[in-house]
Amino acid sequence: MSADNNPAPAAEHDPIIESTPSASQPAPKRKGARAAMAAGVAAAIIVVAGAGFWVWHEQPNFCGAICHTPMDNYLATYEADLNEPATDKWGNEVQDPHTMLAAYHGKLGNTCLDYHTPTLGEQISEGGAWLTGNYEFPLVERTASELTAASGRDADELCLNEACHNLTRDDLYEKTADMGTYNPHWAHHEELECTTCHKAHRASVMYCTQCHAQAEVPEGWLSMGESNNLAGAKAAG
Repeated sequence: MSADNNPAPAAEHDPIIESTPSASQPAPKRKGARAAMAAGVAAAIIVVAGAGFWVWHEQPNFCGAICHTPMDNYLATYEADLNEPATDKWGNEVQDPHTMLAAYHGKLGNTCLDYHTPTLGEQISEGGAWLTGNYEFPLVERTASELTAASGRDADELCLNEACHNLTRDDLYEKTADMGTYNPHWAHHEELECTTCHKAHRASVMYCTQCHAQAEVPEGWLSMGESNNLAGAKAAG
């Protein structure tokens, strides 16, 4: 048979392959997912930073770091070495820092906010006063009644409580009975506040010596005459 009578073989075709994206083409951007992730990271940073700031806010060095004047001197009394002479909030020398409650209680683990309980409004007001310089310096001393009221406690609870000095006024009188006639815890004239004698950021004072020069002054303490002559005392009074 001739070649013409033979049917030609069917032409072969390459398999049809559907086009696929080139490996070099970028995948569609997932803008929504990335934005959500960024927002989550930012929120986490804010939360961690806020928590850290709040913890720092409760530390004594926060006061000095933010409000150098007038708080640096107060922080120095808190950090004073009990075994070395120190200076009080007005810059006067204190031979025995044990007589400053801030120094002594600080070594026991107490902090400023254990005694000073500011409200948010008070903190905002004080911050504004500091920024504008609209405050008195030296600062006026706060009494135990003022500190107690700010903390929401009653009467003598700032000092006389189960966590600190678990005593009554009668107990205090008995503890200092050996001081005789001039027992400072004997309310023979009036019931005095603890901070009348016990000072936080300066040497403590024997108030009885205001009238009774012969009253015993505890070691390291000051008489009323010595206290009144301190640099800064009259300005803050």
